Amino acid sequence: MDVDDIRGTAFGSAPVPLSVLDLVTVGSGYTATRALRTSVEIARLAERRGFTRHWVAEHHSMPGVASSSPAVILAHLAAHTERIRLGSGGVMLPNHAPLVIAEQFGTLEALAPGRIDLGLGRAPGTDGATAAALRRTDHLSEGADEFPKQLSELTRFLDDDFPDGHPYARIHAVPGPVQGPTGRPPIWLLGSSGFSARLAGMLGLPFAFAHHFSAANTVPALDLYRESFRPSRVLDAPYALIGVSALAADSEAEARRQTLTNALSMVRLRTGRPGLVPTPEEAAAYSFSPLEREFVDGWLANVVSGTAEEVRDGLDALQKRTGADELMLTANAHSPEARLRSYELIAEVYGAPSA
Repeated sequence: MDVDDIRGTAFGSAPVPLSVLDLVTVGSGYTATRALRTSVEIARLAERRGFTRHWVAEHHSMPGVASSSPAVILAHLAAHTERIRLGSGGVMLPNHAPLVIAEQFGTLEALAPGRIDLGLGRAPGTDGATAAALRRTDHLSEGADEFPKQLSELTRFLDDDFPDGHPYARIHAVPGPVQGPTGRPPIWLLGSSGFSARLAGMLGLPFAFAHHFSAANTVPALDLYRESFRPSRVLDAPYALIGVSALAADSEAEARRQTLTNALSMVRLRTGRPGLVPTPEEAAAYSFSPLEREFVDGWLANVVSGTAEEVRDGLDALQKRTGADELMLTANAHSPEARLRSYELIAEVYGAPSA
């Protein structure tokens, strides 16, 4: 597979392809049902406006996030879209048996041929106690340490090519190649540090970096990925995507009001008090301690927000600084309307098609 089979197409004046990272956030006063319906609305809007892909991320035991089961959500999104690529951003592989993921994403590929991406991470996507409940073990460090082995096993299940004599040689992930010629979803490695960057480069895989919560590591990780890259049958050149927290509104003040809700959510998460995404009024009335204010200021410094023109300028500058091949935008706000409005404004300011 050549890099052109993975690369998206930039629309209008966008410097690189734009995509969507959907955390399926649940705001105070809303339900998971509404959040999941909003995901469908966002995916259809993104498809209509020319975004390249729509990914959902695996999180657990977080009241403000409804994306604990990416494969289930992606199947639903596939039924409501026709062209846009859909994928995981990502599946936390240590939480699952590789065969299970191969079966789930083989099924997704059969449902939506040529439209599925399999993004993989090695973090638990939750706290230690929840990770132990997911994995049925207290030895959590082993999951991350075993990631390269799990990745190799998953790849062999997807390709149905365990060597003769291997204990799994007679096991087939279905749907899959054993049933006849078929495509398979490309694997992406996700990360927020140098480990996955180096591994993705060594294996010649596309790489997605979590700039939205590890901005200080973005440039070093992308440099490491490019330095480590070895051409493979998947890619002949490196391809790096970065996740960006970006929110556009009709005014700078409204954008600030909306982004503060996510900042308060992160304060509560980091201090062991996760909950539904607060309303803008609740966030504005909250009395931040000096330490919390310092965290919030640092967090908001890495959010690209403001009017559509300000967001465009911020995204263009970020892409130029990092050299990212694709920007994946996550609009974290309390209401579905604010999230949908943000993607619509960004599409408009870049001159995206409307059909």
